[in-house]
Amino acid sequence: MPARFEGRTAIVTGGVSGIGAGVARRLAAEGATLSLWDRDAAGLARSGAAHTVTLDIADPDAVHKAAADTAAALGKIDILVTSAGITGPNHPTWEYPVDAWDKVIDVNLKGVFYSNRAVVPFMQANLYGRIVNIASIAGKEGNPMASAYSASKGGVIALTKSLGKELAATEIRVNCVTPAAVRTPLFEQMTQQQIDWMLSKIPIARFGEIDEIASLILWLASEEASFSTGAVFDISGGRATY
Repeated sequence: MPARFEGRTAIVTGGVSGIGAGVARRLAAEGATLSLWDRDAAGLARSGAAHTVTLDIADPDAVHKAAADTAAALGKIDILVTSAGITGPNHPTWEYPVDAWDKVIDVNLKGVFYSNRAVVPFMQANLYGRIVNIASIAGKEGNPMASAYSASKGGVIALTKSLGKELAATEIRVNCVTPAAVRTPLFEQMTQQQIDWMLSKIPIARFGEIDEIASLILWLASEEASFSTGAVFDISGGRATY
């Protein structure tokens, strides 16, 4: 039986660490040819991926060029998983630094928009595609002391719904996942108080594991996910309330 992603090419943004690295590892193990996009040049060099791009995901010109370079190098683009993201600092909204707010929106929301926008024409030419955007339960519920992060992830959910509807008549599917907290290097950007608060909200009483999130993402990136688009998939340890 052939591997699930044999003959498929996949881009993973933020593919050097955290959920992105876990997804990339699983895609490769199931036969996908990978292009990893990340700002960590050293990490990309160690990745062993067939193709890599060092870039700032918040730079629209760099993202546009990365998509064209990936398609030229790999022959096509079948799958995009947008994992690049930052948390930003923890402050009440009325004290949130404007420059920090802008940076979170630039990376987490604009970066996803730029990536989605850049790959869709290649998927249209290929008559096939799977886009999986990584949002967050914070985008649905709103985490206190993290208004920029919550707003950016809420925007990713809305973007996913819009693009999914726009492409529904094609063979391109666009969905997003909304994990609760997973222990990744992003925790280094948060206060311990914020980490403890997030854990207290998860009924299963533990953080998610990268492989648990990757399993859902891989299904959405596969041919099996043919009747779902513009949808939001919770994987939150029971935290989601709607």
